[in-house]
This record gives sequence, structure tokens and C-alpha cells, in this order.
Amino acid sequence: MTETPDPTSDATRDIADVAAVEVITTAAVHLMSAAAVKCGLATDGPDGDGSEYLDLDEARKLITALAALVTASAPDIGNQHARSLRDGLRSLQLAFREASAFPDAPGEGPGEKFTGSVV
Repeated sequence: MTETPDPTSDATRDIADVAAVEVITTAAVHLMSAAAVKCGLATDGPDGDGSEYLDLDEARKLITALAALVTASAPDIGNQHARSLRDGLRSLQLAFREASAFPDAPGEGPGEKFTGSVV
């Protein structure tokens, strides 16, 4: 009798081969992409301005989660990876501030409790 392959064991074996830094940076990139869309930075072609996707409440949550991940993982993933993640995070924090009708006070923006004030 032939055994059917267990997809769970295949997935477990696949993820076991992935380095932690890759998992962390992949998660960070997903958070960055989602936050960029929610900040209104995504467009649907040359005429789109991204405003239809603007949702600053959702963007705040995503940016804060990204800031926590980047801050907590930076010592372990190395400067090479952490630097680019910090740059992306800072760009999102600034984009959030720019998209806000009433910007947060310095130090009160999304993720700033982890990164410090971004101005």
C-alpha cells in the first residue's frame, strides 16, 4: 500500500531549511508592504494615487508591529539586514506623518515608542 505524503511534514522540512534571518526579513517585508498600501503609497497605474487604500488606523498597527520586530531582532540579524529594515521603517513612519491630517506629536507616532522620535 502506498502512503500519501503528509503536506505538514513537507512544510516543516521546508521551513527547517530556512535561516532565521530570512524568516524575520520576510515578515518585515510583508509588514512594510502592507503598511505602505495603508499609507496610500500604492497606485493602480499611472492615474491612481493610492488614496482609495488609505487607512491610517491599520497603517499605525502595521508600522508599530514592524518597529517592534525590527528593534527586537536587530541585534541578532546583524547590521547589514537591520540597517535596510530601519531605513524602510523610517520611510513608512515619515509617510504616515505626511498622510495624517493631524500629525502625531514627536515621539507619539506609530512605532516611535520603539524607535524614538522620527521627524
